[in-house]
Amino acid sequence: MAIRPFGEVDGRTVEEVTIRSAAGAEARVIGWGAVLRDLVVPLATGEPQRVVLGLERLEDYVAHSPHMGAIAGRVANRIAGGRFTVDGRGYDVPRNQDGRHALHGGGRGFGKRPWQVSHHDGASVALTLVSPDGDAGFPGTLTVTCLYRLCEPATLRIELAAVTDAPTPVNLCHHSYFNLDGTPSILDHRLTVAADFYTPTDADLIPTGEIRAVEGTPYDFRANRTVRFPDAETGAPVRYDVNFVLRRDRTEPAAGGGPALAHAATLASTRSNLAMETWTTEPGLQVYDGGKVAIPVPGLGGARYGANAGICLEAQHFPDSPNRAHFPTTLLRPGEVYRQVTEYRFLGM
Repeated sequence: MAIRPFGEVDGRTVEEVTIRSAAGAEARVIGWGAVLRDLVVPLATGEPQRVVLGLERLEDYVAHSPHMGAIAGRVANRIAGGRFTVDGRGYDVPRNQDGRHALHGGGRGFGKRPWQVSHHDGASVALTLVSPDGDAGFPGTLTVTCLYRLCEPATLRIELAAVTDAPTPVNLCHHSYFNLDGTPSILDHRLTVAADFYTPTDADLIPTGEIRAVEGTPYDFRANRTVRFPDAETGAPVRYDVNFVLRRDRTEPAAGGGPALAHAATLASTRSNLAMETWTTEPGLQVYDGGKVAIPVPGLGGARYGANAGICLEAQHFPDSPNRAHFPTTLLRPGEVYRQVTEYRFLGM
Protein backbone atom coordinates (compact mmCIF):
# COMPACT_ATOMS: atom_id res chain seq x y z
CA MET A 1 0.00 0.00 0.00
CA ALA A 2 1.17 3.50 -0.83
CA ILE A 3 -0.45 6.92 -0.44
CA ARG A 4 0.59 10.17 -2.07
CA PRO A 5 -0.81 13.61 -2.92
CA PHE A 6 -2.34 13.54 -6.39
CA GLY A 7 -3.28 17.19 -6.73
CA GLU A 8 -5.27 20.01 -5.21
CA VAL A 9 -8.83 21.28 -5.78
CA ASP A 10 -10.20 24.43 -4.11
CA GLY A 11 -7.30 24.42 -1.66
CA ARG A 12 -7.90 20.80 -0.66
CA THR A 13 -5.33 18.07 -1.25
CA VAL A 14 -6.60 15.01 -3.12
CA GLU A 15 -4.81 11.80 -2.21
CA GLU A 16 -4.11 8.70 -4.28
CA VAL A 17 -3.92 5.28 -2.61
CA THR A 18 -2.37 2.24 -4.32
CA ILE A 19 -3.54 -1.21 -3.23
CA ARG A 20 -2.33 -4.62 -4.38
CA SER A 21 -3.20 -8.31 -4.26
CA ALA A 22 -0.66 -11.06 -3.67
CA ALA A 23 -1.40 -12.40 -7.15
CA GLY A 24 -0.19 -9.17 -8.78
CA ALA A 25 -3.33 -7.08 -9.29
CA GLU A 26 -2.91 -3.37 -8.54
CA ALA A 27 -5.45 -0.55 -8.21
CA ARG A 28 -5.03 3.19 -7.77
CA VAL A 29 -7.85 5.17 -6.16
CA ILE A 30 -8.05 8.94 -5.76
CA GLY A 31 -10.15 11.03 -3.40
CA TRP A 32 -11.70 13.06 -6.23
CA GLY A 33 -15.01 11.37 -7.01
CA ALA A 34 -13.81 8.19 -5.25
CA VAL A 35 -12.30 7.45 -8.66
CA LEU A 36 -10.66 4.16 -9.58
CA ARG A 37 -7.87 5.77 -11.59
CA ASP A 38 -6.06 2.62 -12.69
CA LEU A 39 -6.49 -1.14 -12.46
CA VAL A 40 -3.90 -3.66 -13.67
CA VAL A 41 -4.43 -7.42 -13.48
CA PRO A 42 -2.13 -10.32 -14.40
CA LEU A 43 -2.81 -12.30 -17.56
CA ALA A 44 -2.43 -16.07 -17.66
CA THR A 45 1.07 -15.47 -19.05
CA GLY A 46 1.94 -13.39 -15.99
CA GLU A 47 2.08 -10.18 -18.02
CA PRO A 48 0.24 -7.16 -16.55
CA GLN A 49 -2.84 -5.87 -18.38
CA ARG A 50 -4.40 -2.47 -17.74
CA VAL A 51 -8.20 -2.90 -17.82
CA VAL A 52 -9.67 0.59 -17.20
CA LEU A 53 -9.37 4.03 -18.74
CA GLY A 54 -7.82 6.73 -16.58
CA LEU A 55 -6.13 10.11 -16.62
CA GLU A 56 -2.71 11.24 -15.45
CA ARG A 57 -3.57 14.57 -13.79
CA LEU A 58 -6.22 15.73 -11.35
CA GLU A 59 -6.95 18.81 -13.43
CA ASP A 60 -7.79 16.55 -16.37
CA TYR A 61 -10.38 14.72 -14.26
CA VAL A 62 -11.92 18.03 -13.20
CA ALA A 63 -12.02 19.41 -16.74
CA HIS A 64 -12.59 16.42 -19.01
CA SER A 65 -13.63 13.20 -17.26
CA PRO A 66 -17.01 11.64 -18.22
CA HIS A 67 -17.31 10.11 -14.72
CA MET A 68 -14.31 7.93 -15.56
CA GLY A 69 -13.90 5.45 -12.69
CA ALA A 70 -16.09 7.56 -10.38
CA ILE A 71 -18.88 6.78 -7.95
CA ALA A 72 -21.96 8.48 -9.40
CA GLY A 73 -24.71 9.78 -7.09
CA ARG A 74 -26.72 10.91 -5.16
CA VAL A 75 -28.88 9.39 -7.90
CA ALA A 76 -26.86 7.81 -10.69
CA ASN A 77 -28.22 7.80 -14.24
CA ARG A 78 -31.19 9.99 -15.16
CA ILE A 79 -34.11 11.70 -13.44
CA ALA A 80 -36.65 12.91 -15.99
CA GLY A 81 -37.07 16.66 -15.94
CA GLY A 82 -34.80 16.87 -12.90
CA ARG A 83 -37.88 16.51 -10.71
CA PHE A 84 -39.29 13.89 -8.33
CA THR A 85 -41.67 13.60 -5.36
CA VAL A 86 -41.07 12.15 -1.90
CA ASP A 87 -44.04 11.70 0.44
CA GLY A 88 -46.09 14.19 -1.56
CA ARG A 89 -43.46 16.92 -1.69
CA GLY A 90 -41.79 17.86 -4.97
CA TYR A 91 -38.05 18.40 -5.41
CA ASP A 92 -36.03 19.92 -8.24
CA VAL A 93 -32.40 19.03 -8.96
CA PRO A 94 -29.98 20.45 -11.55
CA ARG A 95 -30.84 19.64 -15.16
CA ASN A 96 -27.33 19.01 -16.43
CA GLN A 97 -28.33 16.84 -19.40
CA ASP A 98 -29.09 19.26 -22.24
CA GLY A 99 -30.87 21.53 -19.76
CA ARG A 100 -33.77 19.08 -19.56
CA HIS A 101 -32.88 16.18 -17.26
CA ALA A 102 -30.68 15.36 -14.26
CA LEU A 103 -27.76 13.00 -14.87
CA HIS A 104 -25.59 11.40 -12.16
CA GLY A 105 -26.77 13.75 -9.43
CA GLY A 106 -26.55 16.98 -11.39
CA GLY A 107 -23.55 18.93 -12.59
CA ARG A 108 -21.61 18.43 -9.35
CA GLY A 109 -22.68 14.99 -8.24
CA PHE A 110 -20.69 12.63 -6.05
CA GLY A 111 -18.34 11.75 -8.92
CA LYS A 112 -17.22 15.36 -9.28
CA ARG A 113 -16.22 16.37 -5.76
CA PRO A 114 -13.63 15.40 -3.14
CA TRP A 115 -14.14 12.44 -0.80
CA GLN A 116 -12.17 11.78 2.37
CA VAL A 117 -9.83 8.77 2.53
CA SER A 118 -10.91 7.28 5.86
CA HIS A 119 -8.95 4.00 5.93
CA HIS A 120 -6.42 2.12 3.87
CA ASP A 121 -4.30 -0.99 4.12
CA GLY A 122 -2.37 -3.15 1.68
CA ALA A 123 -5.41 -4.46 -0.19
CA SER A 124 -8.22 -1.96 0.49
CA VAL A 125 -9.13 1.70 0.72
CA ALA A 126 -12.25 3.30 2.18
CA LEU A 127 -13.59 6.77 1.37
CA THR A 128 -16.40 8.81 2.91
CA LEU A 129 -18.60 11.68 1.78
CA VAL A 130 -21.24 13.72 3.62
CA SER A 131 -23.89 15.25 1.38
CA PRO A 132 -25.83 17.88 3.39
CA ASP A 133 -29.58 18.39 3.35
CA GLY A 134 -30.50 20.40 0.26
CA ASP A 135 -27.32 19.42 -1.59
CA ALA A 136 -28.16 19.81 -5.31
CA GLY A 137 -31.80 20.00 -4.22
CA PHE A 138 -31.95 16.55 -2.61
CA PRO A 139 -33.56 16.18 0.83
CA GLY A 140 -31.76 14.84 3.90
CA THR A 141 -28.16 14.67 5.01
CA LEU A 142 -26.66 11.57 3.41
CA THR A 143 -23.48 9.93 4.71
CA VAL A 144 -21.84 7.66 2.13
CA THR A 145 -18.96 5.19 2.32
CA CYS A 146 -17.13 3.49 -0.53
CA LEU A 147 -14.77 0.56 0.01
CA TYR A 148 -12.50 -0.76 -2.73
CA ARG A 149 -10.91 -4.12 -1.97
CA LEU A 150 -8.65 -6.33 -4.08
CA CYS A 151 -9.49 -9.97 -3.41
CA GLU A 152 -7.42 -12.91 -4.58
CA PRO A 153 -6.46 -13.66 -7.19
CA ALA A 154 -7.78 -10.74 -9.26
CA THR A 155 -11.18 -9.45 -8.11
CA LEU A 156 -12.08 -5.84 -7.45
CA ARG A 157 -14.85 -5.68 -4.84
CA ILE A 158 -16.72 -2.40 -4.36
CA GLU A 159 -18.95 -1.92 -1.32
CA LEU A 160 -21.17 1.16 -1.16
CA ALA A 161 -23.24 2.15 1.88
CA ALA A 162 -25.33 5.16 2.88
CA VAL A 163 -27.57 6.40 5.69
CA THR A 164 -29.86 9.43 5.79
CA ASP A 165 -31.69 11.58 8.33
CA ALA A 166 -34.66 12.22 6.00
CA PRO A 167 -36.34 10.25 3.19
CA THR A 168 -34.34 10.64 -0.02
CA PRO A 169 -33.71 8.75 -3.26
CA VAL A 170 -30.31 7.02 -3.44
CA ASN A 171 -28.89 5.17 -6.43
CA LEU A 172 -25.11 4.86 -6.49
CA CYS A 173 -22.97 3.20 -9.14
CA HIS A 174 -19.36 2.61 -10.10
CA HIS A 175 -18.59 4.11 -13.50
CA SER A 176 -15.32 2.68 -14.83
CA TYR A 177 -14.73 2.38 -18.56
CA PHE A 178 -13.32 -1.11 -19.12
CA ASN A 179 -11.00 -2.19 -21.93
CA LEU A 180 -9.46 -5.64 -21.54
CA ASP A 181 -6.78 -5.49 -24.23
CA GLY A 182 -5.69 -1.87 -24.69
CA THR A 183 -6.97 -1.57 -28.26
CA PRO A 184 -8.58 1.73 -29.36
CA SER A 185 -12.13 0.26 -29.39
CA ILE A 186 -14.09 -2.26 -27.35
CA LEU A 187 -16.55 -3.03 -30.15
CA ASP A 188 -14.84 -6.37 -30.79
CA HIS A 189 -14.95 -7.37 -27.11
CA ARG A 190 -17.47 -10.11 -26.46
CA LEU A 191 -20.30 -9.55 -23.99
CA THR A 192 -22.91 -11.64 -22.24
CA VAL A 193 -25.61 -9.97 -20.11
CA ALA A 194 -27.79 -12.08 -17.80
CA ALA A 195 -31.00 -10.30 -18.75
CA ASP A 196 -34.14 -11.29 -20.65
CA PHE A 197 -35.60 -7.77 -20.47
CA TYR A 198 -34.47 -4.15 -20.76
CA THR A 199 -36.03 -0.73 -20.17
CA PRO A 200 -36.53 1.09 -23.50
CA THR A 201 -35.93 4.84 -23.60
CA ASP A 202 -36.97 7.89 -25.56
CA ALA A 203 -34.57 10.05 -27.56
CA ASP A 204 -33.30 11.65 -24.32
CA LEU A 205 -32.49 8.21 -22.83
CA ILE A 206 -35.36 8.53 -20.36
CA PRO A 207 -37.16 5.21 -19.76
CA THR A 208 -40.61 4.99 -21.29
CA GLY A 209 -41.73 2.86 -18.35
CA GLU A 210 -42.03 -0.28 -20.45
CA ILE A 211 -40.08 -3.42 -19.59
CA ARG A 212 -39.45 -5.13 -22.94
CA ALA A 213 -38.03 -8.52 -23.91
CA VAL A 214 -34.56 -8.44 -25.48
CA GLU A 215 -35.42 -11.30 -27.84
CA GLY A 216 -35.32 -10.20 -31.45
CA THR A 217 -33.68 -6.85 -30.64
CA PRO A 218 -30.10 -5.54 -30.78
CA TYR A 219 -30.19 -5.69 -26.95
CA ASP A 220 -30.08 -9.47 -26.84
CA PHE A 221 -26.77 -10.30 -25.15
CA ARG A 222 -28.00 -13.57 -23.62
CA ALA A 223 -25.60 -15.50 -25.86
CA ASN A 224 -21.96 -14.41 -25.96
CA ARG A 225 -21.41 -12.02 -28.89
CA THR A 226 -19.41 -8.99 -29.85
CA VAL A 227 -20.46 -5.54 -28.69
CA ARG A 228 -20.42 -4.53 -32.35
CA PHE A 229 -23.90 -5.03 -33.83
CA PRO A 230 -24.78 -3.53 -37.22
CA ASP A 231 -27.92 -1.44 -37.50
CA ALA A 232 -30.35 -3.13 -39.89
CA GLU A 233 -30.83 0.06 -41.94
CA THR A 234 -27.50 1.88 -41.88
CA GLY A 235 -25.02 -0.91 -41.14
CA ALA A 236 -23.35 1.34 -38.55
CA PRO A 237 -22.78 -0.16 -35.10
CA VAL A 238 -25.76 0.12 -32.76
CA ARG A 239 -24.95 2.48 -29.90
CA TYR A 240 -25.63 1.19 -26.42
CA ASP A 241 -26.57 3.23 -23.36
CA VAL A 242 -29.35 1.17 -21.84
CA ASN A 243 -30.46 -0.50 -18.62
CA PHE A 244 -30.90 -4.26 -18.47
CA VAL A 245 -33.24 -5.97 -15.99
CA LEU A 246 -31.00 -8.60 -14.45
CA ARG A 247 -32.30 -12.16 -14.30
CA ARG A 248 -30.54 -12.90 -11.00
CA ASP A 249 -30.84 -16.66 -11.52
CA ARG A 250 -27.17 -17.42 -10.79
CA THR A 251 -26.41 -16.21 -7.29
CA GLU A 252 -23.92 -16.56 -4.46
CA PRO A 253 -24.54 -15.80 -0.77
CA ALA A 254 -23.15 -12.45 0.31
CA ALA A 255 -20.35 -12.56 2.85
CA GLY A 256 -21.74 -11.52 6.22
CA GLY A 257 -25.34 -11.83 5.06
CA GLY A 258 -27.47 -9.38 3.11
CA PRO A 259 -28.63 -9.61 -0.53
CA ALA A 260 -26.95 -12.27 -2.64
CA LEU A 261 -24.53 -11.43 -5.41
CA ALA A 262 -25.85 -12.39 -8.85
CA HIS A 263 -23.96 -12.84 -12.11
CA ALA A 264 -24.77 -9.80 -14.25
CA ALA A 265 -22.41 -9.91 -17.23
CA THR A 266 -19.23 -11.34 -18.71
CA LEU A 267 -16.96 -9.20 -20.88
CA ALA A 268 -14.09 -10.87 -22.74
CA SER A 269 -11.25 -10.12 -25.14
CA THR A 270 -9.94 -12.85 -27.40
CA ARG A 271 -6.91 -10.66 -28.09
CA SER A 272 -5.69 -10.73 -24.47
CA ASN A 273 -7.52 -13.95 -23.50
CA LEU A 274 -8.93 -12.13 -20.50
CA ALA A 275 -12.51 -12.18 -19.23
CA MET A 276 -14.25 -10.08 -16.59
CA GLU A 277 -17.33 -11.30 -14.77
CA THR A 278 -19.58 -8.71 -13.08
CA TRP A 279 -21.46 -9.85 -9.97
CA THR A 280 -23.77 -7.55 -8.03
CA THR A 281 -26.56 -7.13 -5.50
CA GLU A 282 -28.30 -4.63 -7.81
CA PRO A 283 -31.42 -5.22 -9.96
CA GLY A 284 -30.12 -3.46 -13.08
CA LEU A 285 -27.04 -3.06 -15.24
CA GLN A 286 -26.52 0.00 -17.42
CA VAL A 287 -24.38 -0.88 -20.43
CA TYR A 288 -22.76 2.14 -22.06
CA ASP A 289 -20.42 1.49 -24.98
CA GLY A 290 -18.52 4.77 -24.60
CA GLY A 291 -19.74 6.00 -27.96
CA LYS A 292 -19.52 9.67 -26.90
CA VAL A 293 -16.02 9.46 -25.40
CA ALA A 294 -13.69 12.10 -26.84
CA ILE A 295 -11.00 13.00 -24.31
CA PRO A 296 -8.77 15.87 -25.56
CA VAL A 297 -5.86 15.04 -23.24
CA PRO A 298 -3.67 11.92 -22.99
CA GLY A 299 -4.83 9.08 -20.78
CA LEU A 300 -2.82 6.51 -18.86
CA GLY A 301 0.50 5.76 -20.51
CA GLY A 302 -0.18 8.44 -23.12
CA ALA A 303 -3.20 6.58 -24.58
CA ARG A 304 -5.74 8.53 -26.59
CA TYR A 305 -9.39 7.86 -25.78
CA GLY A 306 -11.95 8.30 -28.54
CA ALA A 307 -15.36 6.81 -29.25
CA ASN A 308 -15.79 3.29 -27.82
CA ALA A 309 -12.41 3.35 -26.06
CA GLY A 310 -14.05 1.69 -23.04
CA ILE A 311 -17.34 0.12 -21.98
CA CYS A 312 -19.21 0.82 -18.73
CA LEU A 313 -21.03 -1.96 -16.88
CA GLU A 314 -22.84 0.07 -14.22
CA ALA A 315 -24.60 -1.99 -11.54
CA GLN A 316 -27.46 0.13 -10.19
CA HIS A 317 -31.21 0.62 -9.89
CA PHE A 318 -33.14 1.52 -13.02
CA PRO A 319 -32.93 5.04 -14.52
CA ASP A 320 -35.67 7.47 -13.41
CA SER A 321 -36.70 5.12 -10.60
CA PRO A 322 -37.82 8.04 -8.36
CA ASN A 323 -40.59 8.68 -10.92
CA ARG A 324 -41.53 5.08 -11.72
CA ALA A 325 -43.49 3.34 -8.97
CA HIS A 326 -43.26 -0.06 -10.71
CA PHE A 327 -39.44 0.06 -10.79
CA PRO A 328 -37.51 -1.23 -7.74
CA THR A 329 -37.52 1.62 -5.24
CA THR A 330 -34.53 3.88 -4.63
CA LEU A 331 -36.10 5.60 -1.61
CA LEU A 332 -33.97 5.45 1.55
CA ARG A 333 -35.53 6.35 4.89
CA PRO A 334 -33.98 7.15 8.28
CA GLY A 335 -33.03 4.00 10.16
CA GLU A 336 -32.40 2.08 6.92
CA VAL A 337 -29.01 1.35 5.36
CA TYR A 338 -28.43 1.51 1.63
CA ARG A 339 -25.92 -1.17 0.65
CA GLN A 340 -24.55 -2.24 -2.69
CA VAL A 341 -21.83 -4.80 -3.40
CA THR A 342 -20.41 -5.26 -6.89
CA GLU A 343 -17.46 -7.42 -7.89
CA TYR A 344 -15.45 -7.37 -11.11
CA ARG A 345 -13.74 -10.75 -11.36
CA PHE A 346 -10.88 -11.17 -13.87
CA LEU A 347 -10.25 -14.63 -15.32
CA GLY A 348 -7.97 -16.13 -17.94
CA MET A 349 -9.62 -17.69 -20.98
